[in-house]
Amino acid sequence: MSYVLPPPPPSEYESAHSGQSSAKPRLWRIALLAVLLSVISGFIGGVIATQLDETTAATDEPYTQVTSAPVVSDAEASDATSVALVAQRLANSVVTISAQVSGAMGDGEATGTGVVITSSGEILTNAHVIEGATEVRVRFANDTEPVDARVLAFDTGNDLALLKVNASNLVAATFAKPGSVRVGDPVVAIGYALALDGGPSVTTGIVSALKRTIFTDSGALNSLIQTDAAISSGNSGGPLVNLRGEVVGINTAVARGDSSSSANNIGFAISVDETLTVLEQLRSQAAGEERTEGFLGVSIDSRTDGGAGSIITTVQPDSPAEAAGILEGDVVLAVDGEPVNGQAGLVAAIRDRNPGDTIEIDLVRDGERLTVSATLVARPKN
Repeated sequence: MSYVLPPPPPSEYESAHSGQSSAKPRLWRIALLAVLLSVISGFIGGVIATQLDETTAATDEPYTQVTSAPVVSDAEASDATSVALVAQRLANSVVTISAQVSGAMGDGEATGTGVVITSSGEILTNAHVIEGATEVRVRFANDTEPVDARVLAFDTGNDLALLKVNASNLVAATFAKPGSVRVGDPVVAIGYALALDGGPSVTTGIVSALKRTIFTDSGALNSLIQTDAAISSGNSGGPLVNLRGEVVGINTAVARGDSSSSANNIGFAISVDETLTVLEQLRSQAAGEERTEGFLGVSIDSRTDGGAGSIITTVQPDSPAEAAGILEGDVVLAVDGEPVNGQAGLVAAIRDRNPGDTIEIDLVRDGERLTVSATLVARPKN
């Protein structure tokens, strides 16, 4: 089984196969009402058109300005709408991203999806969409021309990137409340799959699992939502939303079968809990702040006996792990509730923590389960 970040879509596609006496005054009144409604609709349409023109108007604000916090919902679970209304609600908050990239195979174009997160021009997408980009452009719904975007910051390990366009009055997406996503919840994936002409593609499914960890070419991704909603090339960076139109995750990867296993309808999105945390780190990075990662001081290896978790192979002297009483041979099951499998899984579990943070580690020692607390320190510089 392998997990891949959806590649840029191909540039070419194959073709697929009552009485008449009382009706007259009533018709007169209906005609008059139709005229009045036409005038009112024209006025409203003019107002909307003016607002849409202002959406893409350039401003003089600096690219690196940290804008307001993203909107986080406080809606109740019962406030759900239909898939059609969800797609309509997100139509102006989902954009297509085109990145001119240079690599070992030469120059090319990567295409993905982004989510507008503030009205003043912040856009969130996957880091692998803009990785190696020399130029990035964003095109909004109903626009024919793209606008230039600047990459403010990106985190390859968490596969998220923060972009900025010079625009105002954009329609920002609303994020679901952290911790509100449940297994079995209906979800909708929205994005520019295969870079097809027209609006974004919409697919439906459910939340199949939570807190998944997978391994990609970029490393380990944790705190993922697994979904059976179809995610294709070009969907990367687009939103996974609930039936209230709130973003519950950022679509990032799909599972591919191989000679020894098969995979059907298994996609992954970075959860809203993880997304909001990484977003603040990206903003700090854009503001010029250097981030120091937390450090535990252990090495682990995968289990080979079919059991869950990973085995502690070394504990560094004078490390937070030693101070917490962790021993070689302990089996690590989870860190702050995140399952740990393999060395990369532990790295992913503590990657977003800061020096001084205290984490809870679930262990098995000699057949008994226990939980220890460890306070991280700054990762030593090599």
